[in-house]
Amino acid sequence: MDVAQAIDLGRQAIFTALLISSPLLIAGMVVALVIGLLQAVTQVQDQTISFVPKIVAMIVALSLTLPWVLGQLVQYSSELIAGIPGRL
Repeated sequence: MDVAQAIDLGRQAIFTALLISSPLLIAGMVVALVIGLLQAVTQVQDQTISFVPKIVAMIVALSLTLPWVLGQLVQYSSELIAGIPGRL
């Protein structure tokens, strides 16, 4: 394996990790924004209020996108394993 192949494998792994984590991060960010706006409007400045809704939103997002996430992981893993003989 040369340097270009190693860089390509690293790039593909990072891209897959970002792609898989994006639904959870987006759900958490949207809920945090909404709660932040509600806290600004009501002038309640307690930092612990946003934890439970963010966790619940992330669990819901994970449960909705789990088949897609697993499909992406299986596709990446199968491509990685299938490419082992050509990279040796």
